[in-house]
Amino acid sequence: MRLGRLSCAGMLLMLPWWVLAQDVPRERQTALKALLHQDCGSCHGMTLQGGLGPSLLAKDLGNKPDEFLIETILNGRPGTAMPPWNSLLTRDEATWLVRMLRSGSENSPSHP
Repeated sequence: MRLGRLSCAGMLLMLPWWVLAQDVPRERQTALKALLHQDCGSCHGMTLQGGLGPSLLAKDLGNKPDEFLIETILNGRPGTAMPPWNSLLTRDEATWLVRMLRSGSENSPSHP
């Protein structure tokens, strides 16, 4: 029984991010992409390569755990210009943003 659970968990890890984003409606995904480029881009650079804030490119996020990034999005970073977004974003939406950034698909993906 335990092996079955581990196998299922392992299979989930292999799914593309857009499959795991089922709980973020397509319309909201469009709004999140706009937020990423307009609001996040104002500090992280319009091409997300860094500015006042660090780069958000997939290659530069590699050593940061997902949970760290999600918490940073939701709660901000005290003592820095990074504000909390938890009044505008849910945990699922922050997770979706992190997965999109990690996939390198900051632009519209061909999948939902």
